[in-house]
Amino acid sequence: MDNLIENTIEYIKDFFAKDYTGHDYYHMLRVYNMAKKIAEHENCNKKLVYLGALLHDVDDYKLVDQEEEPFKNAKTYLRSQGISEPEIEQICHIISQVSFKGDDSVVPDTIEGMIVQDADRLDALGAMAIIRTFIFGGSHNIPIHIPEMKPRENMSADEYYKYNRTCINHFYEKVLKLKDLMNTQTAKNIAIHRHEYVEGFLEEFYGEWEGRI
Repeated sequence: MDNLIENTIEYIKDFFAKDYTGHDYYHMLRVYNMAKKIAEHENCNKKLVYLGALLHDVDDYKLVDQEEEPFKNAKTYLRSQGISEPEIEQICHIISQVSFKGDDSVVPDTIEGMIVQDADRLDALGAMAIIRTFIFGGSHNIPIHIPEMKPRENMSADEYYKYNRTCINHFYEKVLKLKDLMNTQTAKNIAIHRHEYVEGFLEEFYGEWEGRI
């Protein structure tokens, strides 16, 4: 499996070489490394976990045109590596359940999916969450903060994906919800510290924004 993982890492390095939205090659590596860490504590198919983690964004709607075959990039790559069709379907199923979609988010129905989802969500918490929120916001012309624009609640996937938001509101609409949405105990333990880090950042932000500190 080592050669397969090395090939996949090279594939995503090339695939995401020009991404500047925070969904870059290093995001994939962080998710992969975290998935490996979580998988050590779970009874799971590690091959599916590793490939699902590395490939989880190669067909993401935010990054690629989805008018063609669903999971086209993942399937094409996996077939090139001789992965069986049943395994390809399992990996694509894992990928399909990863993303946060507001109130339409799902709890994965396999332990492999739970692990990859947790790993991806942990990269949307803590210091990385702060960095990636503002990188994504800058790349999509999303304002930092508009005090009179309140965070949205009870959003469907379509509503969540609309860009009528601010970077600061994103912390309330997604980031600060993630701690309570983790699936595995390992991820739940890690999420506590990262959640508190984001809360501390927001407290500092408001103090500076309002000129109190």
